Amino acid sequence: MNEPLSGILVRNTTPSDFPAIMQLSKAVYSFPPYWTERLLASHLTIFPEGQLVAIDTYSDELVGMAASLIIRWDDYDLNGSWKDFTDGGMFTNHDPIHGRTLYGAEVMVSPAVQRRGIGSAIYAARRQLVERLGLPRLRAGARLRGYYRYADRMTPEEYTTKVVRGEIKGMTLNFQLKQGFRVLAVVSDYLPGDPESLGHIAVIEWINEQVATPADYGPRDPRFQPLTGC
Repeated sequence: MNEPLSGILVRNTTPSDFPAIMQLSKAVYSFPPYWTERLLASHLTIFPEGQLVAIDTYSDELVGMAASLIIRWDDYDLNGSWKDFTDGGMFTNHDPIHGRTLYGAEVMVSPAVQRRGIGSAIYAARRQLVERLGLPRLRAGARLRGYYRYADRMTPEEYTTKVVRGEIKGMTLNFQLKQGFRVLAVVSDYLPGDPESLGHIAVIEWINEQVATPADYGPRDPRFQPLTGC
């Protein structure tokens, strides 16, 4: 698909990538469920354009992955779980006819090669997909990975506010904010069993300004807006 970084190729997923993706999910997550061949095959059957991998062209190793589907946002509860938005990870709720939102169900980068710009390359390819399909927005759930360190003294909403304002380094969410996303809300029980986020995520949005109308923008909670001026 593209090669924005020296030695890194972002392309569409193929069945031969499945074993490496399954291994990557176990390296990234300390808790199940992990990606399986059945789930990954369903993604390719339903929406091959939305499935991406990042390959280190020097070693030919798979170092990153992204999985997406198109949904009709109004069919879902903002406070829904990952299973709700992905139909249990199968993506059988993919709706390219009525849907206008690319939903980012997954992004992973190998812990061994982080800070090389691989995640940025994957997100750039995702934005290109949104633009190519003429969709107005990309939405996803950002894991509040560091929240477990603060859970005894602040709510997930307070934690997210501090991350957005730069008062706390929020790992995953910090990266996504730098990619042009904005926080719409904080949701609990999105990923039950996640020891780092305690199940909490921030609902995030990137807008394709080429086609979006004012109605396509999600509500802006003032708590989650970055500070301006100085």
